[in-house]
Amino acid sequence: MFDKRYVKNFDFVIPIILILLVVLGAVGIGISMRQPTDGQEQSIIQLIASFNLRHVNLHFLWLAAGLVVMVVAIAIDYNFFNDFSVYLYWIVIAALIYVDLAGDIAGGAQSWINFGAFGFQPSEFAKISVIIVLARLLSLKEDGVKGIGDLFPVAIQAGIPLILIVLQPDFGTAAVIFAITFGMLYLGGLSYKLLLGISSAAGVGLLTMWYTFLTEEQKSRILVFLNPGADEMGSGYHVMQSIIAIGSGRIYGKSISDTNMLSQLDFIPAKHTDFIFSVTGEAFGFLIGALIILLYAILIVRTIMIASTARDKFGSMLASGVAAMIAFHVFVNIGMTMGLVPITGIPLPFMSYGGSSMITNFIAFGLVLNVGMRRQKTMF
Repeated sequence: MFDKRYVKNFDFVIPIILILLVVLGAVGIGISMRQPTDGQEQSIIQLIASFNLRHVNLHFLWLAAGLVVMVVAIAIDYNFFNDFSVYLYWIVIAALIYVDLAGDIAGGAQSWINFGAFGFQPSEFAKISVIIVLARLLSLKEDGVKGIGDLFPVAIQAGIPLILIVLQPDFGTAAVIFAITFGMLYLGGLSYKLLLGISSAAGVGLLTMWYTFLTEEQKSRILVFLNPGADEMGSGYHVMQSIIAIGSGRIYGKSISDTNMLSQLDFIPAKHTDFIFSVTGEAFGFLIGALIILLYAILIVRTIMIASTARDKFGSMLASGVAAMIAFHVFVNIGMTMGLVPITGIPLPFMSYGGSSMITNFIAFGLVLNVGMRRQKTMF
């Protein structure tokens, strides 16, 4: 049962930041989905009518659902998830197997299970299940991961969902699973010898993927990342347009009534999902863009602080896994909009449109707040 005494340990800054990010994302989604006009001066009524708010309304619906699941994740002692981690893990694995066999295709990947007008991605929830099951495994190793015998069960537990996600194929989410695993191993006391071995194995794995799994389009994305200007009107087009859009926002951004935004003219792909940062950068400029990055930095730092003060290793590993997941998402998503990393289908947490991603991230931070709230027994 929920103990009101834990309120004194509750980190109120984290939910405030999450809601701010969702609101900034909603504004960006609204701007990106605005219908282009002929450039003539508009009345306020015409200006409002030019916005398509369907995705904004759904974005706030996902926010409401996310807040509900976050409250549930906070209310239950996080050790409950330790006890049932194996069951949660295999439920997600079963969903991933179903997706690989009979899932719905969207965005070039067979990664969805649809229920009428709505659908969800089991791969999103796989992130949470991997964090929980690895936290359980690593919490049993008080001295850290020192040998292959310690590493093998971790590799198996993370490898099964990773392979199933690669088969969809969804290399972006697979990379997130790898980043979560690597981050938790490092923060969980991975020896440097094993760290070097994992890095070498990862290099071999990347070469194998290049010659075996990657399509010509995916190879092209990586080559264009190395030199976007080499194919400005082809594979490098989206990267160049994103960079131009962010740069055109300058310091303060463009007017919300501006009809010449690249996002509104469809020069930017996936503008309300993967490239939402390009939209906000163009609309609001450098200052708001820097604020968004600062909010994410505070969020990650506070999550790491909660991990460092957890009452047990399981709680510490839970928070560490969430920190690794969010840090990787933010770095890759914002980096790809600036041409710093290859384009992948990784959304920007809480800002990109998408129900599965939103709910997954709220569950993740529900667990983080849960760990922080129960970091010590409150004495009276």
